Amino acid sequence: MPNIRFSFLYRDAANYKTFSDLVFANPEEIPLDTVRAIIGSGCNVDLCFDPVRWGIPNIRTQPYDADLDHSWYEFENVEETGEEPTDGRTVREFLEMVKQNPLLGY
Repeated sequence: MPNIRFSFLYRDAANYKTFSDLVFANPEEIPLDTVRAIIGSGCNVDLCFDPVRWGIPNIRTQPYDADLDHSWYEFENVEETGEEPTDGRTVREFLEMVKQNPLLGY
């Protein structure tokens, strides 16, 4: 039973990017298309989301400039993986958090 890797990035005002991912257990075998659709529905039109509301750790490496930068991360991809989970939540628990905390608007 494959786990799910959720890949995302932070892009600051100078376009520096920091990439990261989390691996969630998928004991209910939720299809990848369903996972992708739910995550996408929790993002804004640019596929950005609020990492704090989704329980995603801070990955910013550059100094934060509140006048220029934003706090959003970008959804990059989801895929099945044989890697061990790196997050204590199952993918279902993560998706519930996404549904309860969407980033609406632009």
